[in-house]
This record gives sequence, structure tokens and C-alpha cells, in this order.
Amino acid sequence: MLNESNTLLWTVIILMIAYFGLVTWIGKKGSAHSKSMSGFATARGKVNPWLVGASFATSYASANLFIGVPGLAYQYGTAVLWYTLGCFGVSWVALLLFAKTFWRYGKKFGRVSTLPEWLGKRYNSKGLQALVSLLILFNVYYIVGQNVGLATIFETVIGIPYFWGIIIGVAITIVYIGLGGAFAQMITDGIQGILMALTSILVVVSFLWTIGGGLNVFGVLTDRLNAIDPNLTAAVASGGPYNSALAIMAVQFMLFSFVLMPHLLNKVLSLENEEDLAPFTLSSGIILCIISTLMVLGGLAARVLFPSLQSADAAIPAYVIEAFPSFIAAIMIVGIISAILSSTDSLYLGVTTSIGNDLYRVVAPILSSKKISEKKLENQSLKVAKGSLIFVGLASLYLSLDRPDSLAFLIQFSYSAIISGIIAPITLGYFWNKANNYGAITSLITGASLYVLFTTQSLIGNIFIAMFISSAAAFIVMGIVSSLTAQEADRELALKKTS
Repeated sequence: MLNESNTLLWTVIILMIAYFGLVTWIGKKGSAHSKSMSGFATARGKVNPWLVGASFATSYASANLFIGVPGLAYQYGTAVLWYTLGCFGVSWVALLLFAKTFWRYGKKFGRVSTLPEWLGKRYNSKGLQALVSLLILFNVYYIVGQNVGLATIFETVIGIPYFWGIIIGVAITIVYIGLGGAFAQMITDGIQGILMALTSILVVVSFLWTIGGGLNVFGVLTDRLNAIDPNLTAAVASGGPYNSALAIMAVQFMLFSFVLMPHLLNKVLSLENEEDLAPFTLSSGIILCIISTLMVLGGLAARVLFPSLQSADAAIPAYVIEAFPSFIAAIMIVGIISAILSSTDSLYLGVTTSIGNDLYRVVAPILSSKKISEKKLENQSLKVAKGSLIFVGLASLYLSLDRPDSLAFLIQFSYSAIISGIIAPITLGYFWNKANNYGAITSLITGASLYVLFTTQSLIGNIFIAMFISSAAAFIVMGIVSSLTAQEADRELALKKTS
């Protein structure tokens, strides 16, 4: 641990204080763009599209790719690289397919601010908008995963107790998101993306002196893993989530669908012009390729150097401390912390804007005995969104106190539940003019409910296969219900084909 060296410990602490001071300052700078719900949720047109693309990639990565997935690689070996392949390949292809149509629909609907609002306007259904906002609350578990990853870093590297590590992470993120909203989130994520890319590259370069073998370093790494356990170098692992061809295909389906997550698709809504889509997608692809691939390899190297770690999620912190001089290790640790914060801030922003914009703004006029003016509703929904930051933070803090067995599995459970509910309404809403609100609502309930049932009742052991089957059922249900209830008015909501 770094706390064995007072010099290194204080280097990390000073760098962290400087980093947190910087992101808080950016949060204050962003307050000028956060005085409306649209500004708080998207900061549309206020951030360079190259930086928005970097923000997409870093929000995608999170503690999952920097802590959780390397931990799975430590446990199950090279089979986990199927996940990495899907991250920079399949997910990026999905972004290319979905981004333009999603942006065009957003423009058609009058510049929407959130995914639930997008779906609500696509299907002309306030009920669907509110239901999607409730489904997004599953992201609280995703935030818990980020809290656990951050606390693991603090505990493993600096010696800060797990409990206090969670409190520090929650407090810092709430402060700068509450101040600056989407503007602060995307600017800080751009900075974090640079640190994450550099950290990832340095980890792989370090194989030259930790693993050895020169240009044949990956051959040596494979041989040493095979010597520990031949299953660690198998294309399909005998245990874990990558134990069959079906499971691997389900992983690719999940990663293709992952770009539909609300905290990621909202980045598309931040773009002012259609021409911004090209630099956005190119930036996101380049950075995602680097940060989704290289850090996972560090988990394999850690298995060679430290074959008996008590927690697989500690693989990357342990490797960095072993592989680098003190000052470089300190910088890299801050880079890993920034990777975790880059998703945490997006998730907080996504959940809280949905509470304000898609739940309160829809329900308040119904429950109020008096008519609420649009201006007053706008101000109230913004206050609710910012105020809910505290409640969401406290809820995530409470749920984080009981450390999960696997950070990666916790995170994947949360977003798989959301994807199972929204994938059919979004996808069929793009391509099928008979898709309607009845089908979308039924599909949402079917997909999410089946996934929760399959996983919580252990009816399907593999979480990826459970998501695939739940999503397939959602598509079938939406197809049937929409076909039976389609009306001519539904066709008018569809985007007209353009050349």
C-alpha cells in the first residue's frame, strides 16, 4: 500500500486535493449554464463536440472497466477479452447506428433534455416518460458500484477506511454536479479522459519490465498465465460469465445495447448541430478503444504477479503500486480515481435530471389542485433535480456500506435491468412507424420485470443471457401489442425518411 511511504502518501493526497479543487472550480464556472432544466441536463451547444465525445467514452468506462472488468480478468483470464472486444468494437458501431437518428428525433421533438422525455414525445405518452424515469432509478446501484470502486482505491492504496472513502467520493461528486450540471460533468470528463488514456497506455508499457520478454511480452504473459491455470488462457472460460458461446454472444448484445443507457445517450442531446456528430463519434471511438482495452490487460498481468489477492477488484491498484516509481504511481492512482468519477457524475446527473424533468414535471400538474404555469414548473423541476442530488447520494452511500462480492456484477445488473426495459421502445421507435405507446409501455414493463425475476430468483444463472432473453421477450411483446393497437396517428410521430 502507498501508506507505507509517507512521501508517496502525501503526493497522492496533494494531487487529489488539487484535482478535486479543479473539478469544483469547473462546477462553479458551469453554474451560469445550469439555470434552466435544459442547461442543467445537457448544456446544449456549450461544450466542444470533441470534448463531448471524450465525455461519452469516459462515462462509458467507469469503475467497471478500470476496476471491475480487470478484476474479472484476474479471476477468469483471457476469456474476459470478449468483453473488451465488445466495448470498443460493438458498442462504437452501435453508437454510429443510433446517434444520428436519435439526434434528429430530438430536434423534431423540440430539443428534448433526457431519454425519458425523448421516449415520452416519440410515443406521445407522459405515462411512458414517468415509467422510464422510475426505471432509471436502477442506476442508483450503478452509482453504488462506482462508490465501491472509489472506496476500494482509497482503502487499498492510501489506507483510508472503506466507509470514509465512500463519503469522500459521494460528497465531491455531489458538489460539482450540483454547481455546474452537464457543463461541469462534460468538461471534467474530458480532463478525466486524458488521464485515463495515459494511465491505460502506461500500464501496458510497464509489461516490458514487470512481465518481460521484450517484443514477445504477450507471449510470455500467456505462458505464465497458462502455468498458473490453463483455464486462464482459454477462449471460453470454464467458470464465470464467459463460459459458453451463448454467454459470449449475449455479452456482445448487451454491449451493443449499452450505448442506449440514459447517461450516455444524453450526450447526443448536448450537440447543437448535426455536423457535430462526426467529431463526437470519432472522439468517443478513439478514447474508448484505448481505455476499454489496455487496463483490462493489467488484470491479467496482476494475476501473474499477485496470484493470491484477497479481492480480485484490487488487481489494478496492486499492479500500479508494484510496477511504477512512487511519483508516477501517484499520478496513475489519481487517473484511476478520475475514471471512477467520470461515470459517477454522469449517473448522478442522469438520475437527478430524470427525477426533476421526467417525474416531477409530469406528475406535479396532475397532483396540483391549481394550474401551474410553465415558468414556475420549469423552476420547480430544476430545484427538484438539484435537491434530489442529496437524496440520491445518501441512498447510494447507504447501499454502498455493504461491500458487494463483485463490483462488475453489481454494475452489470443495474444497467441490464434498464436496457431490458428500454431497448425495444427505442429501437422499434426508430425503424417501425406502427410502434406506439401501448406497445412501448408493455414492452418496458415486460423486459425489466423479466430481467429482475430471472436474476433475483436465480432462474437464469448468467446475467448476460438473462438480459438477452428479457430483451427478446420485450421486442416480441411490443411487436404484438403495437400491431394490434396501431392507429394512423402513430405514424405521424415517426421520423420521416430523408435521403
